[in-house]
This record gives sequence, C-alpha cells and structure tokens, in this order.
Amino acid sequence: MFKYEDLPDYCRNYLSYLETIQNRSKQTVNEYYYDLRMFLRFLKVSKFKAKEEFDQIKVDDISVNVLEELSLSDFYDYMTFLSRTRNASAKTRARKVASIRSFYKYLFSKAKLISSNPSLELETPKLKKALPRYLNLEESKSLLDNVQGKHEKRDFAMLTILLNCGIRISELVGINLSDYRDDTIKIFGKGNKERTIYLNEATQNAINEYLQVRPNNKAIDRNAMFISDRYTRISRKTVHVIVKKQLNNAGIDMDQYSAHKLRHTAATLMYKHGNVDIRALQRILGHESIATTEIYTHLDDSQLRNATKSNPLAQYTKKEKNNQND
Repeated sequence: MFKYEDLPDYCRNYLSYLETIQNRSKQTVNEYYYDLRMFLRFLKVSKFKAKEEFDQIKVDDISVNVLEELSLSDFYDYMTFLSRTRNASAKTRARKVASIRSFYKYLFSKAKLISSNPSLELETPKLKKALPRYLNLEESKSLLDNVQGKHEKRDFAMLTILLNCGIRISELVGINLSDYRDDTIKIFGKGNKERTIYLNEATQNAINEYLQVRPNNKAIDRNAMFISDRYTRISRKTVHVIVKKQLNNAGIDMDQYSAHKLRHTAATLMYKHGNVDIRALQRILGHESIATTEIYTHLDDSQLRNATKSNPLAQYTKKEKNNQND
C-alpha cells in the first residue's frame, strides 16, 4: 500500500479508500496523489504566503478546516494558476477538477470531516471535441512491415496486438502468460475491470512466434508476457519508446503519433473497414460509456457519399403517369 507520508492523514486515508474500496489502479491513485499535493501546495501559497520553491512546499500540516472554508473563487484561482503558471491544458485542468470534486465528496459524504462541500458548484472546463488522430490502413501495414531491431518479434507482437485489439498501453504491459488461452487474452482495464479480448489469426501468429524466442529462463517475472532488456516486465515508458522507434523506421512522423494513437487506429479500422457495431466496439475497448466510443465512429467523405448511395431509394425515379383520353 502507498504511504504518501508528505500528505495530511485525511488525504492518505482518502487515497487508501480509492485503492482498497474503490479498487482504483495504483496508477490512478498515484495521479490523485499528485493532484492533491499540487492543490495543497497552491493553498499554502495563496492562503499562507509560502515562500519556498513550489515543488518543495510541505503540506502535511494543512488542517481539513482550511479546505471547508474555501470558496468557489478559491477554486477558480487554482484553475487560473494551473493555466497561466503551470501551462496546464483544458484536459489537464478537467482532470484536476475531477480530483478535487472526488476528494471533497469523500470528506463530506464518507469521512464526514466537513459539514459542507464548497466544490459542488465547481464546473469542469469545456473541452474541444477533436477527432482522434490515427494511422490509415496503408500506414498501419507499413508500420508492421518495417518493424526491426534486436527484439523484432517481441516488438512486432506488441504492435500487432495494439493495432488489432485496441487495448491500452497499461493493459498491454500487464498481460501475463496465464492470461493467454487459445484465441483469447484476459485483460484488466481501468479500475481493474476484467474483459476478454478475442484474437484474430495474425495476432495469434505474432504472439506465438514471439513466445518461441521469449527469454523464459532469464525472466525475473516469469509470468509477464513481454520482457524488457533487463528481463523484467516491460514498462509503459519502454513501449512508448519502442512505438516511436518503429514509427520512425516506417517513415511515419513520430511527432504526430504515439502509442496511444494505435488504440485510436485499431478502433477506427475496426469501425471503418470491419463494419463493427458500436456496441461491440464499446466492449472491445472497455469503455464504460458508449459516448466515449462514439468519438471513434467519425465518418469521412467517402463513407458519407457511400451511405447516401446505399439508400434503397438511390436509383428510384418518378414514374410517369399514362395520359388516358376520355
């Protein structure tokens, strides 16, 4: 269990609640930890005129009473600080708002440490709905065709899984050998929610070829499917580096794409070329809300044109009435 000793007791209890009761992943709990610490450091500056370097400010002495006395304007000041001083994007600020509201909900409803919740009226910054960037079919094939390097079979297997199954990077690195059975892989997604991914022939072949060269005897984590140079479970950071390297090998602009964009690519290819129903796509991607999945169902001009042409009335013309003489 995480200690988080640089936070007040009530914060540590909240993070423990997220991990043990809410069953949030360690990564998610860590993100909440960083969000809370930054928020409390801001309060030390704004309310107590702390003079230390921001990242060195101690916050373990902040009373929970301080949090209850905040006003909506204090939260807005924090959002302004994030935007102007920390150059936080709207998406990042939205996550910070979610962290604050969740934290206050716990203090008010669960721990009952405050008698009112001043964060209730705090709004989430509006986000621009941009279509996700993705590789087209030919670029995806080029990426796979140009995989090379010391760990070619491992990297090829990972890229094949990402492009065919649309799983998250955290899900990829978390795959165990025991999760792989026949044509399925058991995946543990956000909130440790389990789902089954079905593998096509290309993905099975790529995995099986990699397993033939996997350093089984040297692996420190014997159950981890993908092994690093140090024979430990491969990390998310390493996967990101590998994806950038292989994109460069394929002559694809690696500044425009990332490992996460391969998830976008898989979703788009399945929907655009595989005629996958949006409900099925939702289950494949592990989305709680279908609204999240809908961003992948963007249609290009050719699809819109074909949709109109496929209308059963597309070839219909008005029938001329016969003129009949009395």
